[in-house]
Amino acid sequence: MTFDEIYSRFSGSGVTVTGKKVKFDFGDDGKIFLDGTSNTVSKDDAAADTTLKLKLADFIDMAEGRLDPTAAFMQGKLRIDGDMGVAMQLQSVMAKLRG
Repeated sequence: MTFDEIYSRFSGSGVTVTGKKVKFDFGDDGKIFLDGTSNTVSKDDAAADTTLKLKLADFIDMAEGRLDPTAAFMQGKLRIDGDMGVAMQLQSVMAKLRG
């Protein structure tokens, strides 16, 4: 799975967290911005309620079920800036990606 494939899955399934702005920051590999206020997905580096910072490879492992998001957080592979409550809602986002 590549960044572009992940972006296509996000945008193709309209995955957002209702009323919230969430950014996945993969460093040099890119960013994916889920705007739940306008129900859009983009590659913008915009201000978000919650930003998840992690390596693209770790995100792929999470998306494919090889890495538990809680374990990734505890191991320092996943950093969350902002509203932790929004981060907790992302299990459904990950489920849609696997679908």
